[in-house]
Amino acid sequence: MTTVNTVPQHWPEVILPLVAILRGIRPQEVLEVGAALHDAGIGAIEVPLNSPSALESIARLVGKFGDRCLCGAGTVLSPADVDAVHAAGARLIVTPNTVPAVIERAVSLGMIVMPGFATATEAFAALGAGAGLLKLFPAASYGPGHLKALREVLPGSAGVFAVGGVGVSNLAPWRQAGCAGLGVGGDLYRGGHPAGEVHRRALALVAAWRANQ
Repeated sequence: MTTVNTVPQHWPEVILPLVAILRGIRPQEVLEVGAALHDAGIGAIEVPLNSPSALESIARLVGKFGDRCLCGAGTVLSPADVDAVHAAGARLIVTPNTVPAVIERAVSLGMIVMPGFATATEAFAALGAGAGLLKLFPAASYGPGHLKALREVLPGSAGVFAVGGVGVSNLAPWRQAGCAGLGVGGDLYRGGHPAGEVHRRALALVAAWRANQ
């Protein structure tokens, strides 16, 4: 297996490098789902900004779990988005693309930022803007071989998270390719999933991750 850091640089050591993506979640259910995830061992939660009342959901997560869970936003597209998420008390910014101005704004505010990338050019642009973490997205479109090749040229300190089509069933080859973390959406939560189901799925993901460390 390719040697990778269990905890990538710029990531809290006490939190597994697993991000739960709650796309479409509503404020009235976010705390119950957040508790299900946290109780299962997942300590990072992302609410994409194209979810209903996303900033309200993020603020609720921060208020309840912010002292022990890394809460933040996904689908962050502009520096103004970064400011709004920061005002909600969140610490994590996740983007689908590489926009240096977004990265620089998040870094200036002391936030953890994980910009989306697909190519070496985008990866180095993100690192040059101050990112310490990278998000290969959509990971399933490129495959573990793509990541393995990129790891040959990327700095060892740059933790790459695989996001988009990665979960329990195909985690092992991504770890072997040098993946330092995962962002998981539909395999953990979809609209209408009860908290108990989310908890069961989260337990399975945590177990699979630990088995492949």
